[in-house]
Amino acid sequence: MISEAYYEFLIDLTLNNQKTWFDENRKRYERDVKKPFEQFVAQLIEAVCAVDGRYGGLEPKDVIFRINRDIRFSKDKTPYKTNRSCLIAIGGRKKMQPGGLYLELGPERCGIYSGWYMPDRDQLLRIREHLAANIDRAKAILSAPTFIQTFGEIRGEAQKRIPSHLKEAGEAFPLIYNTQFYVMHEIEPERSLEPDFIPYIVDSWKAIEPWNAFLGEVHHQED
Repeated sequence: MISEAYYEFLIDLTLNNQKTWFDENRKRYERDVKKPFEQFVAQLIEAVCAVDGRYGGLEPKDVIFRINRDIRFSKDKTPYKTNRSCLIAIGGRKKMQPGGLYLELGPERCGIYSGWYMPDRDQLLRIREHLAANIDRAKAILSAPTFIQTFGEIRGEAQKRIPSHLKEAGEAFPLIYNTQFYVMHEIEPERSLEPDFIPYIVDSWKAIEPWNAFLGEVHHQED
């Protein structure tokens, strides 16, 4: 499971983010980071499936992201991420659909994420129209005490302009200007060392379920 050694390695990696150092410390990485994170994620998947059986059949390899960074189009050429992350989603980490549970654990930032992060152009229009037609319902979901206490608000970039037929609704509900509709719950790294961390994650994730169900109505229109 997650231990102080997990974070100690990632801190050292932050200070020595190069392939030669990583190769020299690969056994330490396997022992203190890779295997413990895989075991942790296996238990997290099991806990998520107990809440929603649609996530059944997933294995850690299906949901865990590689530690290697994609540096092809980045000015930052450091080869490794300084965290471990996973996306427990129907279909695995490559499925950028609404819902699911994204978890990131690193010494600089730990967090739980959910919602709809990257809708395409057609999906975005349908989300906005869905919001415009259900403003009161959406506001009720986002004003629920559990949601506010856990996530605070919907995050994401926004545009200055939206289709003209949505402008009136956008004035009443500015969230319609968003291009992303996700939530984040930040966690202190020390919290992940506690024995009840997995139930804590799942309970936090439950707080976004009504919003994910609302967005899911748009997603199901594509089926």
